[in-house]
Amino acid sequence: MIWPRSVTSKLPRHLFVSESTGLEKSTMQEGQNKTVKYKVFAGTWNVGGVEPPDDLDLEDWLDRKASSYDIYVLGFQEIVPLNARNVLGPKKRSASMKWDSLIGDALNSRRRRQGEGEKALSGCRQGAAALYQEQEAFRCVMSKQMVGIFVSVWARSGIRRHVRHPGACCIGAGVLGRLGNKGAVSVRFLLHGTSFCFVCCHLACGSGEGDALHRNTDAVGILSRTSFRSHGGAPAPEELPKKILVHDRVVFLGDLNYRIAMDDAEARQLVKAKKWSTLLENDELLLELSRGRHFDGWDEGLVTFPPTYKYQPNSDQFYWCTDGTTAGPERKHRTPAWCDRILWRGKGMRQIQYESCGSYRLSDHRPVRAVFHAVCEDAEGVDYLATGFCALK
Repeated sequence: MIWPRSVTSKLPRHLFVSESTGLEKSTMQEGQNKTVKYKVFAGTWNVGGVEPPDDLDLEDWLDRKASSYDIYVLGFQEIVPLNARNVLGPKKRSASMKWDSLIGDALNSRRRRQGEGEKALSGCRQGAAALYQEQEAFRCVMSKQMVGIFVSVWARSGIRRHVRHPGACCIGAGVLGRLGNKGAVSVRFLLHGTSFCFVCCHLACGSGEGDALHRNTDAVGILSRTSFRSHGGAPAPEELPKKILVHDRVVFLGDLNYRIAMDDAEARQLVKAKKWSTLLENDELLLELSRGRHFDGWDEGLVTFPPTYKYQPNSDQFYWCTDGTTAGPERKHRTPAWCDRILWRGKGMRQIQYESCGSYRLSDHRPVRAVFHAVCEDAEGVDYLATGFCALK
């Protein structure tokens, strides 16, 4: 969208110094593809089967104070308890609908507040401000649930029309290697001429011998078995890849469940001393990444945050043991670990932020977020606040 100077000169400066500053259009030589860079937010959270309260505020996790992101992809695990009724019975949409409602409220809360502040404007200024607010609203592109795994994708209204051919694929890897108590929900879309794929996983749990191999097997199976077909009865266009690794930009996130491969007592001493770098030397996932086997070609940002699992309910204390204080089968030890991770691949992506959010105590996991600069090609016809924004810079 091009704003005339006669309008922008009458608008408050803050209407342009906003989220849209995340868009950077590249000047290319004639005959070359035009590109645009977006800020993409990816988050993951295992909510432990706990129903969120109606007043749960997600603005901190979604970093709405920064408010400079163009696309949000949020992956959840265990939005319902993983009992037999939920795994084998009909899908319960009420949980995913509630999470979508909370996400929408958080993403659009600032827009509502700004709209209320612009009511004092009049005439042209009020109309332009209203149009701007509409461009800045977030809309749900798609959401998909498989038992407890849930993915929700949101984009700004101003770029929503450039997000085409959204699709999803669910792969169960739980009981019998097929049921949906574990596995992945993958979503993909085309943004301009660039394909994106986000894979939200819940891999095999456990810290015993051989459990890491089960997680590796789950990951390999998800990458090989996932195949995107037609969506809504329409044939998939030829430009869309059908396999995960063929997409231009790929993010692999979720409760990957990788643990610390060292003696429990020694690991706990390192946790108490907050020696995260030493503890991470024995992180199963980092060991896999360094060996370049099952995760060859994948990257992860530097992990500088505390372990994301396992915490006491409604507490910042780690869950050393629970289910009673006596020894026996009921006593479950849980050495802290970085179970919740975000990996990516693709030359057109650069991670600029990677952290956990310790203020959320809804479950025994802490949510994690990452922010990427993602370059998209063939970006013809992009809506910009270019004229007015450039005039104010």
